[in-house]
Amino acid sequence: MLCGELYNGSDPSLVADRNRARELCQALGYLSPTVPESERAALLAKLFGVATNAWVTPPFFCDYGSNIQLGDKVYFNFNCVVLDVAKVTIGNNVLFGPAVQLYTATHPMNAEERRSGLEFAKPINIGNDVWLGGGAIVCPGVTIGDGSVIGAGSVVVRDIPGGVFAAGNPCRVIRNV
Repeated sequence: MLCGELYNGSDPSLVADRNRARELCQALGYLSPTVPESERAALLAKLFGVATNAWVTPPFFCDYGSNIQLGDKVYFNFNCVVLDVAKVTIGNNVLFGPAVQLYTATHPMNAEERRSGLEFAKPINIGNDVWLGGGAIVCPGVTIGDGSVIGAGSVVVRDIPGGVFAAGNPCRVIRNV
C-alpha cells in the first residue's frame, strides 16, 4: 500500500488501523476547548505516531494518521480530511483552511479492476510555509513547493512549484508571491 502497489482496503488489519484512527479523531472532537494542552498533545501523538506541536481543530478526519508526517507549527482548521493511504509529508508552518482535503487514495481506471476491490495510492508532499485556502482538494501524487498559496476551492491535480499563488479547477499558477 505504502509503495503505491495495488492492495485490498478490506484487509482486516487495515480496517482495524482505520477504526483506531477514527476513534482517535472522534476523541479529539469530544475534547473540551478548556482541556489541558498536554491531554490534546497526547491524543495527537497517538494519532500521528509521534509528538507534534500541530494544532488540529476538530472535526478532523484521516484514514490512518500514522502515514502523516508533520513539520513544526502545522495548523488544520475545521473539517479537514487526510486520506493517508500513502505517505503525506507536510512541512513547517503550513496552514490548512477549513474543509481542505488531501487524497492519496485512488482506484484503477479500468472498471473490471475496480470491481476487484483493489486500490492504490500516491504520496502527497507539501513544502514549508504553504497555505491552502478553504475547500482546496489535493489529489494523489501532488507536490506543492515551499511558500506557495493555494486558492480556496482549488483542485490541485499536478505539482505546484514553490513561491506561487495557484488557484482554480484544475489548479494553475496565477502569479509569483
